Amino acid sequence: MARMGRFGSGLWLRRCLLPKRTLTAALVCTLYFFFTQVNLSLRSPTWTSGRNQIAPSGASNSGVSKEGSAAPTRSNVVYITLKSKRLKPAQIRGTVRPKLRRKARSGALPRWDSPAGAEPEPPVSSIRIYSRTPPPWLSARDVATMRALAGAKVLRVQQARGAPWPLLLFEGTGPGEPNAACGLARAPGDSAEVFAFHLDRVLGLNRTLPAVSRKLAFLHNGQPSPVAAWESSLDPDGVSLTWAEYQRSLRQRCWIRNVAPKPGSGCSAVHHYEWSKVALFDFLLQIHNRLDPSCCGFSPREQDECREPGRRFECTRGDDVRLANVARRRHDPRRLVLTVNKGHFDRGEDNLDFRVLEGIKELPESAVAVLRSGKLREKLLQSLFLDRTYWESRGGRPGIDELIDVIERRARILLAYAGAHGVLAVRMTD
Repeated sequence: MARMGRFGSGLWLRRCLLPKRTLTAALVCTLYFFFTQVNLSLRSPTWTSGRNQIAPSGASNSGVSKEGSAAPTRSNVVYITLKSKRLKPAQIRGTVRPKLRRKARSGALPRWDSPAGAEPEPPVSSIRIYSRTPPPWLSARDVATMRALAGAKVLRVQQARGAPWPLLLFEGTGPGEPNAACGLARAPGDSAEVFAFHLDRVLGLNRTLPAVSRKLAFLHNGQPSPVAAWESSLDPDGVSLTWAEYQRSLRQRCWIRNVAPKPGSGCSAVHHYEWSKVALFDFLLQIHNRLDPSCCGFSPREQDECREPGRRFECTRGDDVRLANVARRRHDPRRLVLTVNKGHFDRGEDNLDFRVLEGIKELPESAVAVLRSGKLREKLLQSLFLDRTYWESRGGRPGIDELIDVIERRARILLAYAGAHGVLAVRMTD
């Protein structure tokens, strides 16, 4: 009976424990089935991750199947945020600024030292160069002149001969030093002078003098204004030609292949290709006061100089109108120097001055190549960024881009005009 009692109690225990084991096994199976289904769902290509859809290899990101029907989606979408590794910030090379002090020679005081031994803080140029070498279209002399105009101390202000703008004499000028340390201070509204200088260098024309933007406390209430380099070697008389004489010289192709023109041909000392460079440059910037001083090639607006009483009538006898602002150096009469470059960015494309292109049959090949390359904007941005004051005064990148937009549209019009009129791109070496 004792054995039967023990046997009976064990059987009873097994019967009582069996439902519990069955329940545990069922629970384990249920959990296994649930997690298996969740794992399969997470691997499904119909799940999205944040904003970007992630498709499996070999599938398209468009969300459309090969048969053309839209891929199914699930209502219970889980958004997974993936944390990517933080990239290190790009290393920006520091600005290479000009040396502010020179080493003192034996027995001489440093440049910035006064006789009393004090050393005042020198001005800092706003010209910024982010590499050891400037852009290839700017020479070392260009950069040195820009830095002098933008940061050198002004020693004296006087009136320039033949110019209505004040002439600034900067510190450092003296015997044996370049004349570029003198500059003409223009009005704030003439800021296109700075853009014109950089456009000239980017196109490879090299016919303008360096110009920068600078804030001068004693001029224009400290507003940013252009300061253009001035050279004493410029011929004060310039080139004196009427429109008819200018057109006749274009037909004569003066000084081509360095052949001296025949007596009585009407040629001036200016090389034929110089006028092609001027015409291209003036059309892109719509500078009329050089080849079209009477505004005969477009309809002048209220703000144009040609709206003055008595000016417009000159177009009726346009052959007698004289060209203006055509300068050259005394020792180099074959090449022109473009000194007054007040461009107009607000002139509409339906009112462009095509008169400046009249009689032009060739354009400089190097400049045309830049216009066609699609690199004009990139180069202008890189060049204009060097002038911090000008860049900021135009509103930074957005403002500069608006100006370049205008030049790019005019470049396309110029190239279309050249194709329609048989104007050739010719190699023009200096």
